[in-house]
Amino acid sequence: MLAPTLLTIPATVWWAVSAVAALVTAGTAMRAAVSTRGSTAVPATLWAIAACLSLALDTGLRASGAISQPSAAASLRMVTVALSLCPAMSLLGAKRPQHGVWQFIVAALAVILLLPTLATALVRPDSVPDAHLLGRGFVVILSLVGWMNFVATRHGPAATLVTLGQLVVVRGFLPLVDSEQAFPPTASTAAPLAASVDCLGGCLAAGGGLLAVVISSTRRRPSLAAAGTFAAAVEPAFLGFRETLGAAWTLRVAERFDAIAASRGWPCRLHFDGVHPADTPMDGPWQRDAQRALGALLQRFVSSQWLRRHAWPVRAGGRLAREGRRG
Repeated sequence: MLAPTLLTIPATVWWAVSAVAALVTAGTAMRAAVSTRGSTAVPATLWAIAACLSLALDTGLRASGAISQPSAAASLRMVTVALSLCPAMSLLGAKRPQHGVWQFIVAALAVILLLPTLATALVRPDSVPDAHLLGRGFVVILSLVGWMNFVATRHGPAATLVTLGQLVVVRGFLPLVDSEQAFPPTASTAAPLAASVDCLGGCLAAGGGLLAVVISSTRRRPSLAAAGTFAAAVEPAFLGFRETLGAAWTLRVAERFDAIAASRGWPCRLHFDGVHPADTPMDGPWQRDAQRALGALLQRFVSSQWLRRHAWPVRAGGRLAREGRRG
């Protein structure tokens, strides 16, 4: 009984709610841009804002009746699809100094994904864009890459909701999906169902964004390491880095640090959840060297100001900045 009742709601209402949800998600992405300032994750948040605003424009125009035909609706949705993949792609190249130039590669990816839409608009302007199977598969792969990068972090539940919402919204360009059926004319009997599914995707993404804001605002579990030890000193920044850049770069930093630690005989290793065991006092020669080494690795992605905001020991602040510029 519930499904038929929901389908009596006009499609324009569902799309209006979708537009509001997309704006809410854009607001959470703006919040993320502020909280990640000083890190190379900021461009990813800007791409996310662009994707959310594109979806808000898409569903808002459908709600207003400005776009009612499948060809125009699918073409505009393809813009959202391309932009929604850019945040994950942006994080893959987040290491300094190439992270700035990498954004041009990300933009080129978006343009490549939009080529079927541009070709259809020129050759068959009244037709729904026909995305190639490889392009459809790439949409799924890169969506899952973005999800896997954060699923093991505190933001795992939020990343799951956002990815589910993303896949629902871009469903018209997934493998084995008929794009024309995903974008029915506004006046058709199939429009309320398609609009309600769009609304579901938008609300899932908005819920994930709000959950990420709540998680970011809650205090992280205190370190299990004893106060005054090397682990207790560097773990807040390292775990903050994990939540900001995700698993891929966190594991890479840990790998590089462990190689240095092994070569110099330091009695500690970096794991995804922090430092092991390193329960010795912080005040010692190897601890200072290890802190400088880890600081130099982190500064390939974050600024010294970011490190200070995440409780990096101030005692080595000046040396840290110089290490980061040399690294």
